[in-house]
Amino acid sequence: MALGGKEPIGSMGDDTALTALGQGSRPLYAYFRQRFAQVTNPAIDSLRERVVMSLDTYLGSRGSLFERTPEAAELVHLPSPILFDEELARIRAGHEGLRRTTLSAVFPAAGGPEAMSTALDALCDAAEAAVAEGHDVLIISDRDVGAEAAPIPMLLAVSAVHHRLIRAGCRMRVSLVAEAGDARDVHHVAALVGFGASAVNPWLALDTCRALDSVAASVEGDDLDDDASRGTEAAFEAARSYVRALEAGLLKVMAKMGIATVSSYHGAQIFEALGIAPDVIDRCFPGTTSRIGGAGLEDLASDVLLRHQRAYGAEGLDRGGWYKYRRKAEYHANEPPVWRALQKVAQGGGAEEYRTYANLVHDRPPTALRDLLRVVPDREAIDIERVEPVSAIVRRFQTGAMSLGALSAEAHEDIARAMNQLGGLSNTGEGGEDPERYSSHGGRRDANSTVKQVASGRFGVTAAYLAGADELEIKISQGSKPGEGGQLPGGKVSGYIATLRHVEPGTPLISPPPHHDIYSIEDIAQLIFDLRVVNPRARVCVKLVSAEGIGTIAAGVAKAYADVIHISGADGGTGASPLSSIKYAGDPWELGLAETQQTLTMNGLRDRVTLTTDGGLHTGRDVVKAALLGAERYGFGTAALIAIGCKMARQCHSNTCPVGIATQAEDLRKKYFGTPEMLIE
Repeated sequence: MALGGKEPIGSMGDDTALTALGQGSRPLYAYFRQRFAQVTNPAIDSLRERVVMSLDTYLGSRGSLFERTPEAAELVHLPSPILFDEELARIRAGHEGLRRTTLSAVFPAAGGPEAMSTALDALCDAAEAAVAEGHDVLIISDRDVGAEAAPIPMLLAVSAVHHRLIRAGCRMRVSLVAEAGDARDVHHVAALVGFGASAVNPWLALDTCRALDSVAASVEGDDLDDDASRGTEAAFEAARSYVRALEAGLLKVMAKMGIATVSSYHGAQIFEALGIAPDVIDRCFPGTTSRIGGAGLEDLASDVLLRHQRAYGAEGLDRGGWYKYRRKAEYHANEPPVWRALQKVAQGGGAEEYRTYANLVHDRPPTALRDLLRVVPDREAIDIERVEPVSAIVRRFQTGAMSLGALSAEAHEDIARAMNQLGGLSNTGEGGEDPERYSSHGGRRDANSTVKQVASGRFGVTAAYLAGADELEIKISQGSKPGEGGQLPGGKVSGYIATLRHVEPGTPLISPPPHHDIYSIEDIAQLIFDLRVVNPRARVCVKLVSAEGIGTIAAGVAKAYADVIHISGADGGTGASPLSSIKYAGDPWELGLAETQQTLTMNGLRDRVTLTTDGGLHTGRDVVKAALLGAERYGFGTAALIAIGCKMARQCHSNTCPVGIATQAEDLRKKYFGTPEMLIE
């Protein structure tokens, strides 16, 4: 963010444990998931529709909307809710007609977890008293952290004060500013604004950016005086780049819900909590949906104290590993022992090799919600001869929507060939397909993808393309970045890919978040009808991502005469995506699938559609649990890529895949060794 001025991109989804199940200590922000619009009230395209987006915000007491008084204009206008240290210092220094004070959000580390609850109450009392004294701006700060003082999580502090002031009837008389050392990425800032902060000063992240670039600049030169000035300039530019990245990311998060102005997003709490105890929600985040319980206030305080002890103790900070696998760090569902075991199965292994792989998956530490579920027989076992044969079961399998462009042509075609031989389904993903694979005179019809995707960018979508499908999938959202469009970096848009997508080579391709012809259930019904006109024999599928309220959306889609509804989990997704979307948007498929199944059943719609799901499925046990929750077809994305040789390097977006699967570079594609038979195994 500091070097490039934009949010970092990752790939291969998120295969770490839910924060509530994780073995390490994560910031409170990680318990919250961003909400996003699907079908109705669609997302805004924050890039192409930047003219309607605004980060302007104001500090000060808000008067009645129905009265015009001179006092109502005594506000400080900020062009962005992200504050540099210098801007916060000016606010502290004073402004005519504006009274401000600073409240410390720390607690004594020696007091143990209970001390944080006491300090939180004291903070709320101090905030209420400050408003009563006539202060217009409250700066909630954790800068007093030290060896003896641990920080209250800023999100907890801001939201607790926000709701205390609402209950006291004085919230509109004051603005909250968060001076937050624990805020560093886009999601952190979005959560603080969403839960009541008018502005955020991520002071520790800014310090880090300045330190990194000032050191780098001074090392490169040879004149000491010039080095110093160049280092200072580089340090400030790094901080500015970082803030630009935060601002662009905040616009994107707002746009996911169709919100154009930060004043509308401020305090709206458009988040869902996963793994927060009900008493914490009631006390600090009232009105926020939390469908599963979890960490209480003492648990959160213990996490803070653990990080504090590492920071000021002898053992030092942990090694991380949340973004990328590291030994003896965060567990990853697709860590090296797992993918190596799966590849042994795919490359000719037998029952013993599969048992080794399955045991690694089944004996892992709880990672997904389904790991907490046991299958409990409630009847006598039946004869194996009465069970559906393997040849019928595999017809219910499908591969993830991975585009030709994200994947090399060789890998994309082999996946399609494997599923065609099995009688299952393969999906083109967003980006079209070579006519040689689907046209009646094509020379590679054995590699025809039976499911052809229609995404918001409409790349490669032609009448001939649609006519070559057995199923047409309208992609509303995707697991790794719901509420956003697909991304294909310009380096992967080779001449061949550009021809299929009808663009110029080297052009970065970012699809718009919404389908610009879908703004209601009626619009999606119209698109379903139009697709049936083009290809009357094809089923029509609508792809959604698991989130609170997905059952209602699915009911509308069923009434729009879709044949299939696909529920994708937030941990899936193999393509290029912003890291804050990979980590913080969408829910596990278990929640979305169960809600959809129950809502459709209650409304008498279940028999109208086929339900499918995907998102981190590994073994037959995952399939059984998905079936019990309502799914009739089951998708494999990451597992399918591993089967044909993927080594989980997680650099798909950089066009440098070491095994030639997720690259368009000719020299790397020569290293591809996969075959359809490996996936069939």
